[in-house]
Amino acid sequence: MIKLLALDLDGTTLTSTGHISSANRKAIRAAEERGVLVTIATGRRYRDARPVGLDLELNAPLITHNGALLKFAETMETVHSSLLSSALSLEIVQLGKSLGGDALVSVDPNGKGTLLYDRVSDDNTPLKKYLRWAETLHGEGPGREGVDHVEVLDEVIPQYDVVHISFSGTCSPMRDLETNLRQVLGDSVTLLATIYPRLDFTLLDILPPDASKGHAVAKLAEINGLRPENVMAIGDNFNDLEMLLYAGTPVVMGNADPSLLEMGEFYTTLNNDDSGVAAAIERFILDQE
Repeated sequence: MIKLLALDLDGTTLTSTGHISSANRKAIRAAEERGVLVTIATGRRYRDARPVGLDLELNAPLITHNGALLKFAETMETVHSSLLSSALSLEIVQLGKSLGGDALVSVDPNGKGTLLYDRVSDDNTPLKKYLRWAETLHGEGPGREGVDHVEVLDEVIPQYDVVHISFSGTCSPMRDLETNLRQVLGDSVTLLATIYPRLDFTLLDILPPDASKGHAVAKLAEINGLRPENVMAIGDNFNDLEMLLYAGTPVVMGNADPSLLEMGEFYTTLNNDDSGVAAAIERFILDQE
């Protein structure tokens, strides 16, 4: 019996315009009423995922930063965190910069979270768009403290607890950056690529080696005395792969990357604009076709 449901956010629970359909909302609430723990498992930092968690009034801690941070939306209680050391964080930032990347450093695991950056290349349009989105997501006022432009990242990193580091840009240069980062960093980190070919956008997330959505879903299951067969996971991209492989009921969205759709062990639901999350919940949790 399914007792834990882990939902990816962008491209899965949210429509392509960033909203939650009424069908998804109704199905999630029905699952919770059946006694299922429902969590968001997202690559978003906690600050950017918390509004969705609050909106849905989820009964489980949010899995954010691609699994590096488990934290309740309402109480902000931190359940589990995996952090990058200052030395490793400095190595990652300096290496990425030397390869032409623009680093974003997520810090403050015990608060709402802050995003640090020191430069954005002139041609990195996707990153500029992301920063504008992050700066406006929380409205005017104190929420803007969530993004901090610093002079030199290398100088301020030792002052913070680092949750994860990311690089983003168009697909081709990010593919080369990913290859080089993997060659140098090896098993010292978890490197996850989230790729959106239609948007020509790739996000590279670098986490501690014991951090991923799969690790986090397993941790949450363990805390609640559950096994993989009690877990259902729904996602659409490569950073969802570990949690999909862990879950006894793995579901990929109809809009998922083709290589995920081709994996025979995953059930395929409708796309995110057709409430694919609701369709999967109805089939596997509410016992409706």
